[in-house]
Amino acid sequence: MTAHNIDPTASGEDDGVYRLRLYVAGQTPKSLTAMANLKRVCEQHLAGRYEIEVIDLMQNPRLAAGDQILAIPTLVRRLPAPLKRIIGDLSNTEKVLVGLDIRSQTAQP
Repeated sequence: MTAHNIDPTASGEDDGVYRLRLYVAGQTPKSLTAMANLKRVCEQHLAGRYEIEVIDLMQNPRLAAGDQILAIPTLVRRLPAPLKRIIGDLSNTEKVLVGLDIRSQTAQP
């Protein structure tokens, strides 16, 4: 499952688009919550500048090794560099924003 919300004219790796990969294990309540929270945060703070790839480790367990996934759900920011990981259901919006470098720890809403 992949969700895209990027400008079709944008291309290249350093195009300002956040490329995110969410690792889940089936359609558990925690996985569904993480997906919904991620979509909400992206729509509010990265509208038009993000791409989400959801990887279900129940279907493809071998894919966990590539991004060194030890717990689920885990969000991996692949671009912009450097690679970042956030573990959990992404319910703490401020933690997600800081973890993805969308908002600094000292920034006020």
